Amino acid sequence: MYGVDPLFWLKLFFVLAIFTSLIFAFEAVMRRYLKVEKRKFFTYNHVNEKHKKIDSTIRISFLIILFILYIYLVSGPDKIIWYLQPGVLGFIFLGISEIVRAVMEWKYAVNRNAYIFTISQLIFNIMLLIILLWIVKANNFFGLFNV
Repeated sequence: MYGVDPLFWLKLFFVLAIFTSLIFAFEAVMRRYLKVEKRKFFTYNHVNEKHKKIDSTIRISFLIILFILYIYLVSGPDKIIWYLQPGVLGFIFLGISEIVRAVMEWKYAVNRNAYIFTISQLIFNIMLLIILLWIVKANNFFGLFNV
């Protein structure tokens, strides 16, 4: 009655592995098709100093917004607004950050296909997220998760 299904973590790992492999496969195909060099994993390469300053401003603004949101949520609001959830704000932050990266690549990058790769990667990831949320909401991910 309480707790999670004994196989919950295995099922969750399976789902995450599928979506992660889809993302990596898409990136590899697009990188080869557009002839864009591979980015380092878990590093953030700025196109130029202007991009670095804009990105720092976005990150600091996001942290300030999260801090203000924390104070708001701890104060005990009667109704929690969906777009003020930290997860939603995180996705908005990632979207804005990637859009800024694409604009900077479009204007200043040596390889003109880099911005197309960034935009296609962002659109593909958003589509996967929407599909995942739709599948979970519509039919409990084909019965994998009994919530």
